[in-house]
Amino acid sequence: MFKSTSTSLILLGVLAIIVGILALAWPGVTVLALVILFAVYAFIDAGLQAMRAFSSGSAGPVFGHLLLGLVDVAAGVVALTWPGPTALVLVLIVASWAFTGGFFEIFAAFRGGETAGTRALFILGGLVSIAFGVVLFARPGVGAVTLALLFGLFSLIYGTSQITLGIHLRQTGQTLHSVLEDAA
Repeated sequence: MFKSTSTSLILLGVLAIIVGILALAWPGVTVLALVILFAVYAFIDAGLQAMRAFSSGSAGPVFGHLLLGLVDVAAGVVALTWPGPTALVLVLIVASWAFTGGFFEIFAAFRGGETAGTRALFILGGLVSIAFGVVLFARPGVGAVTLALLFGLFSLIYGTSQITLGIHLRQTGQTLHSVLEDAA
């Protein structure tokens, strides 16, 4: 069991590193891939909304789900037809998320029972998120490329951690196997 799990972690890590290298080498292509991925998501969601509409017992949910399905189809078509503006909108959504999330992190720092170190980390994380959101709002064109580069860096770090975890798991499995043989 340990060997197959460790192998899958190592393969996942290698794949993540390859994706990270590609994202860093071609950030523009990465942004376009994210837009296409959003369009695919919108089309899949449109199909799911249609399924929900026709499985509903009353007319109200049918209309609502069909309307959501049409909005999803429109979003997917717009994303594929105008990928540039779609990337801009996605950057602005991430900017809004980072900005809002930063404020919530700062507010979370002041809830009861937090230690000073935890409180400081919440505040620091919140300030970094707010700053990131402001930068994305101020320069959304650069923000799209920045997001692609951050995705690439994340993939490299994640891939390295998965490979490391897989190697440690493989070593743990070998150690556990030798202990079990000695006990028998």
